[in-house]
Amino acid sequence: MREGSVEAPTRHPIEWKTEAFWDRDALNDELARVYDVCHGCRRCVSLCDSFPTLFDLIDESETFEVDGVALDDYNKVVDQCYMCDLCYLTKCPYVPPHEFNVDFPHLMLRAKAQNFKDKGANLRDKVLTSTDALMSTIATIPLVDVTANALNKNATFRKALESSFDIAAEAPLPEIHRNTLIKRAKKLVTEIEAAPVGATTGKLALYATCYGNYSSPTIGEDFIKVYQHNDVSIDVIPKEKCCGMPKLELGDLDAVEALKEANIPLLAGLVDQGYDLTAPIPSCVLMYKQELPLLFPDDPDVLKVKNAFYDPFEYLWMRHKGEALKTDFAQSLGNIAYQVACHQRVQNIGLKTRDILSLIEETTVIAHERCSGHDGTYAVKKETRDKSVKIARPTVRKVNDQKPDHFISDCPMAGEHIANLADSVSTAQHPMTLLRMAYGLN
Repeated sequence: MREGSVEAPTRHPIEWKTEAFWDRDALNDELARVYDVCHGCRRCVSLCDSFPTLFDLIDESETFEVDGVALDDYNKVVDQCYMCDLCYLTKCPYVPPHEFNVDFPHLMLRAKAQNFKDKGANLRDKVLTSTDALMSTIATIPLVDVTANALNKNATFRKALESSFDIAAEAPLPEIHRNTLIKRAKKLVTEIEAAPVGATTGKLALYATCYGNYSSPTIGEDFIKVYQHNDVSIDVIPKEKCCGMPKLELGDLDAVEALKEANIPLLAGLVDQGYDLTAPIPSCVLMYKQELPLLFPDDPDVLKVKNAFYDPFEYLWMRHKGEALKTDFAQSLGNIAYQVACHQRVQNIGLKTRDILSLIEETTVIAHERCSGHDGTYAVKKETRDKSVKIARPTVRKVNDQKPDHFISDCPMAGEHIANLADSVSTAQHPMTLLRMAYGLN
């Protein structure tokens, strides 16, 4: 719930199928109205760079008000928003049902969508947000994955890539694995009789995600081992597409719709077969729990999938409340620094990852609820790399001060970004990896 609020925020559907949504003059009027509200409040100045950019534009204008900012500069604010959603859920006192009706992230989405429709996107941004095509191409050609992974760690190549493609040379890039999670799952998944507990069916379908399938397949192995240990029947979905979050952040809503048309019938069919749904990446969970239902509010299958989709540790906590989670931990984990991913925080489920890991004896989990500044592409773009590092600094300082035994984040990309900048840790681990370790599962 927002700071100082007594009412929960209410989200309105995104009416992107209407003519009014695409009216540029109406958009500029709404940007001016919301910018003026933000100018009079300024509570979000410590979040992403959208707000400092806005306030600098106003403070450096002739009138010191929004009317002194040129319309051409409005998009300077839009360009810095990576839709973490924290302003909406944790800071802004003017979100619906307040009469000011401020939804800053979805206003930025509207502007991004109009900009994409009018101008498209450059080649780099199209490639970076086409995760299915990019990763599957690299992963399916023999030796290309090995070569790509080696080049990504080569300083000379990375400088050339920065010069030619504007991808920051210092930014860590994900590895690509030919032996994907979907391939590995065939040997790991075993038959278990589903045991319903509370709202959970005990029969779970894991949506691997592009990152979980191609870049971090071992995390999916941890999921399978932990859930099976807890008598949950788990299967990995074999033919998924990208959830659409990268295209959403780009403003390419037609691409989001195409991915939705590919994924939702498959996922809804699994729900009809009695499956609950989860994913190892918070952004993908949020896409199905919030963004797609707001983009397609009249699609019953989208709603069906939304109601069956759970954060992985939310799911384990529900099982624990029903006394079905095993606590036969084989080892403690010591001192854990936990960066809470933005797209998990805004699901408004509480710190269930921390709560589950805190069940382990002689284990202390310190949660750091600050943005990593990574976003899907923000931290790897040359023009925003320095800003992403600046946003990450408060979390980096806290992790360095803590000097933890383990550093974790539910978002592997956010975790890697922080670990790359921190002095006290060298790697980031997924919380499910630590839970598997605590259980002593091979």
